[in-house]
Amino acid sequence: MKAGEIRGERLLAGGARFAPSPSLLASPLFARLLAPAFRTILDRIDARLRAGSLRAYLPDGTTRLLGGHAPGFEVEVRLKDWRALVRLATQGSIGWYRAYEAGEWEASDMVALFALFSANARSLGGTARSSGPFRLLAMAAHRLNRNSRAGAARNISAHYDIGNDFYAAWLDPGMTYSSALDVDEESGADFLVEAQARKLDAIAARLGKPARVLEIGCGWGGLAHRLAAGGAAVTAISLSREQLDWAQACRGDAIDFRLQDYRDVTGQYDAIVSVEMVEALGREYWSEFLDCIARCLRPGGRAAIQFISMADDLFETYAQSADFIQAYVFPGGLLIKRSEFRRLAAERGLAWHDQADFGQDYARTLNAWRKRFDAAVAENRLPSGFDDRFVRLWRYYLAYCEGGFRAGTIDVHQVTLIGEQERE
Repeated sequence: MKAGEIRGERLLAGGARFAPSPSLLASPLFARLLAPAFRTILDRIDARLRAGSLRAYLPDGTTRLLGGHAPGFEVEVRLKDWRALVRLATQGSIGWYRAYEAGEWEASDMVALFALFSANARSLGGTARSSGPFRLLAMAAHRLNRNSRAGAARNISAHYDIGNDFYAAWLDPGMTYSSALDVDEESGADFLVEAQARKLDAIAARLGKPARVLEIGCGWGGLAHRLAAGGAAVTAISLSREQLDWAQACRGDAIDFRLQDYRDVTGQYDAIVSVEMVEALGREYWSEFLDCIARCLRPGGRAAIQFISMADDLFETYAQSADFIQAYVFPGGLLIKRSEFRRLAAERGLAWHDQADFGQDYARTLNAWRKRFDAAVAENRLPSGFDDRFVRLWRYYLAYCEGGFRAGTIDVHQVTLIGEQERE
């Protein structure tokens, strides 16, 4: 890091390209003049919140209860500036984050707020999504982040190369940055460590006793280390130089760590693993990823994949725009449409077996990460270079994702893909 450099600036600056503030938003007078129109937005939200409720404290001093038609998530939001509603109505989740960054609203419980909107995504429809030219602008910016070979390296670096010291401040000691399994916050101080170990063991159990294993997207090497300890010869690839530097320094010489794109992998392996990497591909590259699995997996071999999905019936609307996560956190990312991913696997002779779903474990994992992150901030354990804007972004990101999993509109899965046997 260069002296005086603001770390994480690539994410903040990249996200700002998705939703530049309309010049009219700079005028508080404009927002006050439009205040009557905002009532229409609130009326629409009120009618379409089928479960749960939002109590809104408005800038003019009035209070409004939205929803309340059936039990669900409940939250209070203090709207400090009408401009927040302009951003929400025109720029969706990206604009709502921009309003948060500008201090235009605050919530009693961020997770409950995001869970409320996620749980009502079907009835809300386009109410909280970007529209018109703002949607087109966001899609164009997202398209610029497509995961070509050069783009994938750039996107991975923007998120993962902000510093191993940053991630070490709030991840578990094993540096595992994916959902844990059977998370029990009441089981003791090491509950996250134990739940992450259960996840690694569950993935390893899907593979049997392979001699040669390929890991695509190896992170900081925790799973590769677990598989190597079980006797496998492991080749582990990543596009993050920071992660590979840490893995090579801390995981020993028994693993072949490589800075390599999955599209460039050759050879055959008894087993392949990939944990929460496919969300970084983008829809147009799902086929290429599965081509790699089919090409590199020996006949009858097993691939264990852990992936995050958007509910099938919500996916097409989600994919037709770009959201806060794609703008500010994971450039080029896209959650998986499970039915399509499964179909593409079948077309390549990969049989889908033993799917396990554990989205609420991800909600609990994110909750643990957020608490650990907040503790690191409070105790001044974050490394230097991260300003208040980035801290607020990261806290928002963790709460936003937790809300989605709490609501059940996004889920996490493990599945085993089994390659075709050789034909006589």
